Amino acid sequence: MESFEINKEDLERIKNALNGDDAELELVLADYHASEIAILFERLPLEARERIINILPTEEASDVISEMNEEQDPGELLISLTPEKRSEIVEDLDYDDATDIISQLDEDEQKEILGDIDEEDASNIRTLLSYDEETAGGLMNTSIIKVNIDMDKMTAIDEIIRQSEELEEFNTIYAVDSENILKGILSIKSILKAHANTWVNTLVNREFVFVKADLDQEEVAKLFSQYNLTAIPVVDDQMKLLGRITVDDIIDVMEEESTEDILKISGVSEDEELSGTWIAAVKSRLPWLVINLGTAYLAASIIRQFDATIGQLTIISAYMTIIAGMGGNAATQALAVTVRRISLSDLTDQQAYNTVIKEFLVGLVNGAANGLIVFAIALIYDASFKLGIVLFFAMTGNLIIAGLTGASIPLVLKRFGIDPAVASSIIITTFTDCAGFLLPLWLATQIILKHPH
Repeated sequence: MESFEINKEDLERIKNALNGDDAELELVLADYHASEIAILFERLPLEARERIINILPTEEASDVISEMNEEQDPGELLISLTPEKRSEIVEDLDYDDATDIISQLDEDEQKEILGDIDEEDASNIRTLLSYDEETAGGLMNTSIIKVNIDMDKMTAIDEIIRQSEELEEFNTIYAVDSENILKGILSIKSILKAHANTWVNTLVNREFVFVKADLDQEEVAKLFSQYNLTAIPVVDDQMKLLGRITVDDIIDVMEEESTEDILKISGVSEDEELSGTWIAAVKSRLPWLVINLGTAYLAASIIRQFDATIGQLTIISAYMTIIAGMGGNAATQALAVTVRRISLSDLTDQQAYNTVIKEFLVGLVNGAANGLIVFAIALIYDASFKLGIVLFFAMTGNLIIAGLTGASIPLVLKRFGIDPAVASSIIITTFTDCAGFLLPLWLATQIILKHPH
């Protein structure tokens, strides 16, 4: 099955149905999955979204709202509905999804929604709202299947059946004691295959991965990846079971963190929404561009020092922009790889050293290869062996600098507690621009102008 993308035909079909009666609209909506309707919402106004949600059955309406991206503002849609419809949807949502949506609203709106729903549901959502949204507690769902470790198999199965009525799906059962202390995990297969007189405490796996509620979401994602998990229990400092995090939540985290890193490396604030207004984009990007302007003047000041060289050898001005540009591209490659490595794991001193050495060697080989190309071009088109030598060493040198700075700058920033994805690109661009201008101009002065013969 191919992924769904908005096309003109689907959009026109929905808009035409919105102009008709509810029966016609309901018939058209039946052809779309909840996630597809959520994607179509990107192109529809709030009034149209409200009408569609009101027409859909509660279960499907809650699925659509839970599939909406944060930038689509599902909270705004939820608060716009009637109290009855809103309460039905919130009570049908998983607690973690409901919490994510309600957390987008102001305090008065949160109180209004929580005051209208079942008290048990409201209590669970309030608990989740108390956690930082980027921690394990903020990701977890308190709807879980748990049994007492001192139960026999048949009693445990009865308990699992009772609790499962509230869950759409589950793969893991958690074994706790009378104080709700997590003692182990059970697979469905193990408890079904066991003999009728078997006790739960003989079936549990006591070697399991768990997380504390205050653990950062990136660290949680690493554990999922490292141990190939589909779910992970969340506990407090006393090992009391609080909830679970499932792999679908982690996929969202990975996408969020990857987007955040890409925006940071590009000099865009993580606060800027991808679908935000142009005013918000200007506020987010302008400070970084001003900083970049300052570093550009530093590079320009190097050129000023070699006015005489450029005046006598104008062709060098064309080549030095190529060398500076190549250095910037190479540095960005090294930076992206290094930031990715840092985000996946905390590098040891030896691993950090190996990373820098690797990028040095990559810069050396790539620099020499590209240097030979510009040497050949200078030899053929400019008929100048010395110019070729200048360009060869300038290109090689700048790509070495690009590799070294692209790897070392983020590692140094990380050591000092500064986010390497935010500040690295500005610093690295300064190095490669300055070196990209200084190396060819200085080498040309020394090799060609001072020793013309």
